[in-house]
Amino acid sequence: MTKPSSTFPHIVSADFNGFLGLLVDNISVMAFLATALIGIFGFPADLIYTRMFPGTTLGILLGNLAYTAMARRLAKRTGNEKTTAMPLGVDTPTTIGMALLVLGPAFLHYKQSGMDEHAAAIATWQLGMASLVVMGVLKTVLAFFGPLVQRHVPRAGLLGSIAGIALVLMGFLPLVEIMKVPVVGFAGLGVVLYALVARGRMPWNLPGVLVAFVVGVLLYEVLGPLGWLGHGYHPLAAWQWRVALPWPTLQWLHGLPLTIPYLSLILPFGLLMVVGGINVTESARAAGDDYNTRDILLVEALATLVAGVCGGVAQTTPYIGQPAFRAMGARTGYTLITGIVVGLGGIFGYLSNLVEMLPLAVFAPILVFIAISITTQAFEATPLRHAAAVVFSFFPAIARMVAIKLGDPTYVAPDRFMALYNDASQGMSELAVINVLGNGFIITSMIWASFVVAMIDRKPRQAAWIALLGGVLTLFGIIHSVMPAGNLYLPWTLEPAMRAIAFQFAGAYLALAAVLLMLSFWRGEPAPEHA
Repeated sequence: MTKPSSTFPHIVSADFNGFLGLLVDNISVMAFLATALIGIFGFPADLIYTRMFPGTTLGILLGNLAYTAMARRLAKRTGNEKTTAMPLGVDTPTTIGMALLVLGPAFLHYKQSGMDEHAAAIATWQLGMASLVVMGVLKTVLAFFGPLVQRHVPRAGLLGSIAGIALVLMGFLPLVEIMKVPVVGFAGLGVVLYALVARGRMPWNLPGVLVAFVVGVLLYEVLGPLGWLGHGYHPLAAWQWRVALPWPTLQWLHGLPLTIPYLSLILPFGLLMVVGGINVTESARAAGDDYNTRDILLVEALATLVAGVCGGVAQTTPYIGQPAFRAMGARTGYTLITGIVVGLGGIFGYLSNLVEMLPLAVFAPILVFIAISITTQAFEATPLRHAAAVVFSFFPAIARMVAIKLGDPTYVAPDRFMALYNDASQGMSELAVINVLGNGFIITSMIWASFVVAMIDRKPRQAAWIALLGGVLTLFGIIHSVMPAGNLYLPWTLEPAMRAIAFQFAGAYLALAAVLLMLSFWRGEPAPEHA
């Protein structure tokens, strides 16, 4: 017998575990945005904390409130008291892309064109706002086509693509941050793994994430001043109250013309979030919470629109860790708490103080756990015979992670990067291959997993059609863009060297499709059944 919905608690104790995890996830991404713009490009910090953060966190507030209401409604309809809300926050891959490929370079370009630093920063902020509005409109339109994709893409393709993101972007990169201050981060990671993976009990039944956070802060603040953390310790910055209300503004209209040179990046960012929203909805469904795909996507789109109109520069998205939060025991209250704390944090400035005061090593352990949980689920929720397809779908995400690091101007100078990229002395350069393989990686992963699933299910003709679709998308840079920044293009407009690479990759899919089509006519002895 199901429990009446009136008895469902709004907040349970495990919601505080989920709240801390979602809070840390959002702070980590926003910390990267601020650190990249300030540290790499010299962007004025005050404008980030008083203009960009409040609008961005307003989108997080409204989106999480909406997802909380949706979860309560689903629990009431199904009678399932274990229903877990869909988490929403700042998207990691596109925030990295906006910082490193759009906002930072635009700021430098505006200064080089003669603007003073303040004027260049305001123009960059307007560009970021307009970019969010463009992405929000695109996502609103595409939200109505989400269920169609969900019906035609196998679960291995949907879950494998986000597992690849989890493994390398939400897992490996935060692990690097942990090991920058290993005494602090590794101890916190151990607590998270003990509490949430090994299911060990914490003293006084405290939430494991809270204990990990406290352990990290204590180690940082006690050992740091003693000099035991090396260069990983930085004294706390002074607390500042930065009160800034995210009022709607029409300044994004001034940024619309500025988006034109960046549309080839902005539009794919919006498209990737629609695909990602479909994937996370499938992930939640596999875990036991059957949300309506269109509703999940519409909330995401509208939250992004509101954030853009109110000054935000980073789009919101449903996070891929819903099953991990479910495993923590979080229900419908953690998104409510997170939305309020993060939303008010952007308004009153305590969120920016946390970003300034604490290293990512304190926040990162929970990201590693979520990455482990998502990757595990990709294998558990797909048929065993499709496991190879899931693994195969990881490779484009790995390439994207390597490309992000190599494309960081603090690692490789831009001139040196382009010289290596265009070096054809020994054939196609390795840097070009890595970059092209990683561009459009989410859609690439879905295509790769899908044609492998079709092969495994002995549908070579279907696999051939999927491979042919990959070739068509490659021609226009939707996947495997040959432009270092991942721009879309018409193939005949490319320079000869770039066009040759594009045709090579597109031809690879065509050749694969032809081979699979020929194999479909072979009526030899069938291969042994898979498990």
